[in-house]
Amino acid sequence: MPTVLVILPEGFEELEAIAPIDVLRRAGCEVTLAALGPGIHVTGRNAITLHADLPLDSLPAETAAPLFDCLLLPGGPGVAHLRASPAVRTLVERHHAAGKLLAAICAAPTVLHDAGLLTGRRYTAHPSVANELTAILADERVVRDGQLLTSRGAGTALDFGLALVTALVSPVKAGEIAASIRA
Repeated sequence: MPTVLVILPEGFEELEAIAPIDVLRRAGCEVTLAALGPGIHVTGRNAITLHADLPLDSLPAETAAPLFDCLLLPGGPGVAHLRASPAVRTLVERHHAAGKLLAAICAAPTVLHDAGLLTGRRYTAHPSVANELTAILADERVVRDGQLLTSRGAGTALDFGLALVTALVSPVKAGEIAASIRA
């Protein structure tokens, strides 16, 4: 099954991480949660603490680090930590170069922007970063452009998760999960 690495910085938006993680695991994906900071407990913007599988810095050195089928970046105030991390930048660049799926929601598309990946691409993001990401498709809940998958924010987190399942597993599986959770 597809593998997904979710990077959790302090201050991440909980819905934007938990909803996609849940949907991906329902689809059978192997989802690994990596804490950006020290230790494995990461607290989101609403004081919900997640137990990550490992600290990001425990992955092997950049050239030996495993590539995942998808790298997922949640939004929230913690995006500032993602943007400041050379390790995150390296992972984004390596996954992009390998043709892997890069998924970012809310303010996290700014991480893709910092890596120069949004130029000439279709994407969406949270309105709070519209002054920086001037080509946001504001009316779109989720946008896929090749190996980039972006979404607006907490209110679109479920759609984002289902779009990830569509991209990584199949539209049929995404439909099955949608039917089971929206019943």
